[in-house]
Amino acid sequence: MKTLVVGIGGMTNGGKSTLATQLQQRLPHSSCIIAQDSFFKEDSLVPVDSSGFKQYDRLEALHMDRMMEEVSSWQRDPRSFLPSGGTTPERSHQEVLVLIVEGFLIFNYRPLNELMNKRYFLEIPYDECKKRRWVYTPPDPPGYFDGHVWPMYLENRQEMESMVQGIVLLDGLKSKAELLGYVYDDVTTEIENLRVSIGNVWDIFFSSYFVYVDMSYVLTNQ
Repeated sequence: MKTLVVGIGGMTNGGKSTLATQLQQRLPHSSCIIAQDSFFKEDSLVPVDSSGFKQYDRLEALHMDRMMEEVSSWQRDPRSFLPSGGTTPERSHQEVLVLIVEGFLIFNYRPLNELMNKRYFLEIPYDECKKRRWVYTPPDPPGYFDGHVWPMYLENRQEMESMVQGIVLLDGLKSKAELLGYVYDDVTTEIENLRVSIGNVWDIFFSSYFVYVDMSYVLTNQ
C-alpha cells in the first residue's frame, strides 16, 4: 500500500471546498477529506485587531495542533478514514489511499505543507471574491472585507509563495467541471505512477526471491 496527500488551498470563496468534495466523490473508495475550517478556535479565543476585526485569517485562529493530530492518525491507519458505507478497497500490494487536505492556510503551515505530494491553489480576482462574500450569513461587518479579509489574503499569499514550491495555480473563474477534470487527471496520473513503482518493487522482490530459491536448490544438490 502507498499513500498520496493532496493539498487544495486557495483564497476565501475561491471554490476549494467544492473542488475537494468533488474530487473525493470521484475517488469514493480510496480517499477522504480533512478540512482546515473544522479546526477554528472558539470565537472567544480568536484575537481582535485595533479596528475591532476578528483575526480569522491567521494561523493563530486555528487549532493546527489538532489538525496535525488528525493527519497523523490518517497516516497511521488510512483505511479507518474511508467514508462510512463505502466499499473497502482490496488490500492488494498496488493499493493507493488518498488524503485530500483542504483549507485557506494549509500551505502556510510548514509541518503540514511538507507532507503534501500534490498542491493546488485556487485564486479569483478581488471583485469576484468580494461579490461571493456578500452571500455570507451572517454577513461580514461593515469594512471587514477591505479592512481585514483582502489584506490578509495578500499577506498570506506572499508568505506562501516565499516558502512553498510546486504549487499549481488554478483559475477559480473556470467552470467546476473544468477544474475538477484537470485536478482529477493529474491526481490519477500520480496514483498510476505510484502503482507502477509498487509493481516494480514487487517484481524486484520476486525476482530476487526466485534467484535465491534457485541458488539454494543448486547448493543443496551439489
